Amino acid sequence: MHNYKNSSNGLTLVELMIVIALISIISAVAIPSYMSYIEEAQINKTIKQINVMELIIESHAFANDGVFPATLAEVGLDGERDIWGNPFGYLNIATTNGNGQARKDRNLVPINSDYDLYSSGPDGRSAGPLTAQQSQDDIVRANNGGFVGVAEDY
Repeated sequence: MHNYKNSSNGLTLVELMIVIALISIISAVAIPSYMSYIEEAQINKTIKQINVMELIIESHAFANDGVFPATLAEVGLDGERDIWGNPFGYLNIATTNGNGQARKDRNLVPINSDYDLYSSGPDGRSAGPLTAQQSQDDIVRANNGGFVGVAEDY
């Protein structure tokens, strides 16, 4: 005859520690992957926003003999914000004196000849040259629309 009075129906401390260790390992792998996925989705959404804004700007230029708007407000985009809540940057290069304000690549050459359109990225900070640390996470339009993506990848 077996005496069941002394048997335990719960988890032992060792079993509990094993379960916690397994959950920790799974979390350590899954959370960074999930955060990377979220960051990529935010960047892709911002790229799509820039593509739509680019179409509106190009339509304005087409309707106005090739003249791009002076500001985003001129085409009803002044309230547009990226997914991080930052306003988009815009510069009509034709209406500026010189290229001092234009976004520049690593060789300090302007990345566009028509207009600059960009998001200052997750950190909300930006500088003219894409090589500046605060510009590395910017989502930029470059090569007159031939490239839209993360400045670091340009």
